[in-house]
Amino acid sequence: QVQLAESGGGLVQAGGSLRLSCAATGRTFSSSAMAWFRQVPGKEREFVAVISWSGTTTSYGGSVKGRFTISRDSAKNTVYLQMNSLKPEDTAVYYCAVGPLSSRGRDFRSWGQGTQVTVSS
Repeated sequence: QVQLAESGGGLVQAGGSLRLSCAATGRTFSSSAMAWFRQVPGKEREFVAVISWSGTTTSYGGSVKGRFTISRDSAKNTVYLQMNSLKPEDTAVYYCAVGPLSSRGRDFRSWGQGTQVTVSS
């Protein structure tokens, strides 16, 4: 079983930046893809980004493409989400997940507890 812990969320003004981290413990995740999703209360979970186990393949949701960057440090069992040019509509709880190289939340079995990101206008 893998445990995931997100950090780095907080309050930022529109146009600002934040970097989220997700540290994995437990069984090795070096052969798994890592992803970020986000969710606003009352709305469906939204795919943000995914990175392959090797780090060579990435994919982004349409609303964040060009502003967010996903990366991973396998030696540290950590995945990052660099978020630039933040907008109020990026406000959500952000979750990291371990699983296949997919953009579908139902494909992932291991999830973190989430970290709140709030972007003020």
